[in-house]
Amino acid sequence: MSDSDSQNNAVYSSPLVERFATREMSELWSAQRKFSTWRRCWLALAEAEQELGIDISDAQLDEMRAHLEDIDFAAAGRYESEFRHDVMAHVHAFGDVAPKAKPIIHLGATSCYVGDNTDLILLREGLELVLKQAVNVLTRLRDFAVKWRDLPTLGYTHYQPAQVVTVGKRACLWTQDLIFDIENLERMIERLRCRGVKGTTGTQASFLKLFDGDGEKVSQLDTLVAKRLGFDASYPVTGQTYPRKVDTLVLQTLAGIGESVHKFATDMRLLANLKEIEEPFGKKQIGSSAMAYKRNPMRCERACALGRFLMTASLHGAFTTATQWFERTLDDSAIRRLSLPEAFLAADACLNLYLSVMEDPAVYPKVIEKHLRAELPFMATENILMACVQRGGDRQELHEVIRQHSQDAARVVKEEGLDNDLLDRLASDTVIGMTRDEIDATLDLSAFVGRAPEQVDEFCAEQIDPILARHASLLGAASDVRV
Repeated sequence: MSDSDSQNNAVYSSPLVERFATREMSELWSAQRKFSTWRRCWLALAEAEQELGIDISDAQLDEMRAHLEDIDFAAAGRYESEFRHDVMAHVHAFGDVAPKAKPIIHLGATSCYVGDNTDLILLREGLELVLKQAVNVLTRLRDFAVKWRDLPTLGYTHYQPAQVVTVGKRACLWTQDLIFDIENLERMIERLRCRGVKGTTGTQASFLKLFDGDGEKVSQLDTLVAKRLGFDASYPVTGQTYPRKVDTLVLQTLAGIGESVHKFATDMRLLANLKEIEEPFGKKQIGSSAMAYKRNPMRCERACALGRFLMTASLHGAFTTATQWFERTLDDSAIRRLSLPEAFLAADACLNLYLSVMEDPAVYPKVIEKHLRAELPFMATENILMACVQRGGDRQELHEVIRQHSQDAARVVKEEGLDNDLLDRLASDTVIGMTRDEIDATLDLSAFVGRAPEQVDEFCAEQIDPILARHASLLGAASDVRV
């Protein structure tokens, strides 16, 4: 083990980065991405200021452009230990490698110019990464729903046997939740703005002074910087920060993904217990250190755990927004350094697990049919009742006979552990007046699923396919579950 490995293992490291999130999302929230984006924000400001007449040379801008990525973190750390101010530490570290530009770096700006605009850039890029993951999960769910569109399975309400559904129709329930999340992601990405250049308390006073009282140029500066940062516009009014309500809205969007993933993963864990559907299981994967036969639903269990973590994320935004005094109070800083990156990492990890599970889930039709056949006699009683009435029977008398036989059959199943013999009981009852073969003829499983297969077809065509069409460029991602 190298000295660096030993040192890294001696301190806490976030499991979200080390075990759960994808490399792409982890890099987005890295120090390198953050502080190189700070430098891009400073460059955008200087370029716009030059365009509007401030004395900034091309040589100064070229020097800034040449050093957007080569950040000396050791130097920045030394400056911060001296200044106790992270923004000024990086101003000086940038100035060290761009000495000609040093006098104009951060000209007229407040710390939140780089901090908040960078956060908004990262929020947008993070949402785009999450959207990419969600859309790729969506296409897997579509394939699964279509493949099993007409496979009858026992439906449950209250986790008690109910009417028959199909495996594909049930998958559409999971899919619909995810579609809500995708639509929320789309709206949130569209609504995001940058902070722009608003000054210390949002009045743009420093920039008004910089441009000798020319308010029109200050307004143009705000627009130019927004465009250079990749936004259509900035928030029209701010305090020192962009509205912290934005964080809440973003975190609520991510929290919704936690709900959807938890619901799906819980259903899969229950199905695994029933031995009807299982998440993928590697050839050398070990389910239990003690019980060699175990096939624990590790991915879905992890997805539930991370989903619970993610569902609480929006609370951090709500509390922070509610306690921002007037134009700003700095108690928003430390919590946002935790809540924003970790919510994105958790959402990314949840969807990565979802994608992994849906890449190759195991479906066991014979077990599904066995469970369905065990409960089908109870579900078939309405069909049998109608057939008897059509033969001239008394509906009320037949209903009572079927009710009594159903209760007796259920008692035998529960108390004696025997098979469900309801159909034999009905066939031997003269009031019913049907042979066992005639009763069996009413048990075509496809007659019990209603319009479930057609609902799958319609849902794919009307709801899923338009989303996949407008995000075709995002398709093709594979899961990256490392542990």
